[in-house]
Amino acid sequence: MKYSVIIFLLLFSFATVSVAQKYAYVDTEYILDNIPEYKDAQNQLDEYAAEYQQEIEEKITEINKMTQDYQAEAVLMPEDVKKKKEEEINKKKEELATLQNQRFGKDGDLFLKREELVKPIQEKIYNAIEEIATDKNYSFVFDKAGSLSILYVNAKYDISDDVLDKVGAELGTVRKENRVKKNKPSSNTSKSPSKPGGNAPGPVRKGGKK
Repeated sequence: MKYSVIIFLLLFSFATVSVAQKYAYVDTEYILDNIPEYKDAQNQLDEYAAEYQQEIEEKITEINKMTQDYQAEAVLMPEDVKKKKEEEINKKKEELATLQNQRFGKDGDLFLKREELVKPIQEKIYNAIEEIATDKNYSFVFDKAGSLSILYVNAKYDISDDVLDKVGAELGTVRKENRVKKNKPSSNTSKSPSKPGGNAPGPVRKGGKK
């Protein structure tokens, strides 16, 4: 009986604390879709990626031609010439690997471009979420578009438009009456926009910076 009373008190205390906490959520996919500057940044990144990929494909074409020419003529080549040709091909392959890493690797050119173009936008969103959470005393703000699986959400706890309004002066967001939400199930875990080094804005705890 004594243990039952203790367990009951613990559960009651936990329930009381839970009720006292305030929660909200945002949909960062919706937020970013309504920031033209973010769309422009994504378009620029796509252009850089296409340019870098074309550069790599040209190197691959060059290596393939060198390899084919070598294979066609190798039988008639002296050993020293064969060795020199093989070294040239291997050097080109090493240069290709270096170029691929330089363009698309961790801390590569595309990553740095993403940092330059997208990170400032994301930071403004993070700051806006944190300010709203602090002003309205939210204990947690979850990202509906992130990796967290949300089975049901009540639209009255959605502060996405508040965030857009807060960053509107700096980022020129779409006017509220013109914003359109994509139709998708609330349980959908959508692909979040890439952030530098990773991902879109995730859960934000009150009083803590990401």
